[in-house]
Amino acid sequence: MHLISYPCLCRYRGFILLLTFLFYTAYHLSRKPISIVKSELHRNCSTVIRPPGINITDNETWCDWSPFGNGIFGERLPLRYYLSFGMVASGFFTCLFGLGFYWNIHSLGYYAFVQVMNGLVQTTGWPSVVACVGNWFGKGKRGFIMGVWNSHTSVGNILGSLIAGAFVSSAWGMSFIVPGLIITSTGILCFFFLVEKPDDVNCSPPQHHSETENEETEPLLQNLPNGNQTINGGVSAESPVTVHDHTEAISFTGALCIPGVVEFSLCLLFAKLVSYTFLYWLPLYISNVAHFDAKQAGDMSTLFDVGGIVGGIFAGLVSDYTGGRASTCCVMLIAAAPMLFLYNSIGQRNLGTTIGMLLLCGGLVNGPYALITTAVSADLGTHESLRGNSRALSTVTAIIDGTGSIGAALGPLLAGVISPTGWKNVFYMLITADVLACLVRVLLISEHTSLPFTAG
Repeated sequence: MHLISYPCLCRYRGFILLLTFLFYTAYHLSRKPISIVKSELHRNCSTVIRPPGINITDNETWCDWSPFGNGIFGERLPLRYYLSFGMVASGFFTCLFGLGFYWNIHSLGYYAFVQVMNGLVQTTGWPSVVACVGNWFGKGKRGFIMGVWNSHTSVGNILGSLIAGAFVSSAWGMSFIVPGLIITSTGILCFFFLVEKPDDVNCSPPQHHSETENEETEPLLQNLPNGNQTINGGVSAESPVTVHDHTEAISFTGALCIPGVVEFSLCLLFAKLVSYTFLYWLPLYISNVAHFDAKQAGDMSTLFDVGGIVGGIFAGLVSDYTGGRASTCCVMLIAAAPMLFLYNSIGQRNLGTTIGMLLLCGGLVNGPYALITTAVSADLGTHESLRGNSRALSTVTAIIDGTGSIGAALGPLLAGVISPTGWKNVFYMLITADVLACLVRVLLISEHTSLPFTAG
């Protein structure tokens, strides 16, 4: 079979990075509106001028939009179809939520059903785009590439905030409809243009276990103790194994048995709890504490995501340079805890302090999150214990991100329960989750360094 030249392969790789970047930007863009519109749906009506002729029975909630004032397929299906369906379906349900404004729907059941269904189809995104990128890129120095690529989450959050903020005070339904149409359009783009793997265009597949792997001084995972390994630069007693790509999918329990999957999943649970609490509650916090209107609070909250872009790229660069992804995550998690405390204490004193603290906290919170969900997930899926079964990448990524999604759901839920007792208690919860994520990372590092051999 004739293989395409290396320059052409590079162009394909760049194209795939750009496409998947756009796809997951659209996913996050469609998630963001609810956090911007939240302060408009549930307002402090005592500060709003009452229109004449309205019979008001509750001074605090009369202006709310009722009822809000009241209280592993990606690996087994073609990624192009699976991802396209997920984005089109997500766009449909996002638009349905916004249409509730124009249809004058005030049923909690309607909005709850739409959100649950949207959450379900949104799960198609992350395992699919990571699996696609993993098909095209080898293991090597992946931290910087993935750090830049993973900025799609923050870019999506920023665009979602700006788009939702443009309509939130006039017609909040458009804050959902516009992002819904955007993600639907990217779903159509995916269907016609996504190339899932190099074989589809006669390109050579990436080498997951090349000599560049030995450049990492602190590997994410240790090899399984089923053979002699290289020790302190000595010669391995085991001959190199030729890696062939298997076509069978790995089982759920098989993926769990890969060393490090459970530990990184738990770490991501706590890291994502912190990140998604900021995603959904930061605009409301800024609105309540700094007394900004909904649009101003939404615009200000984008600074957290700007810091997240820088933090993700910085984490990738440091991990590539030092070869220590686990240590990079741990250091940033340790630094994030006192920064969260300081942000709650002094973050709203003046505009300059607010901007600086949002940028700093965004970088320290989203840096480890980006490193775990991209470079780490891909490394786990191509670990040599799988003997080249690259199709396991979707399942491994789904397990890690799925566990993290528990934290993504739990964080905003806990924030809603705790916030009436005071915002400082919400930040204590976030600091606790951050410390727990760090403890899991320390445990993982300790387990690896205690082994009598290393992978490189």
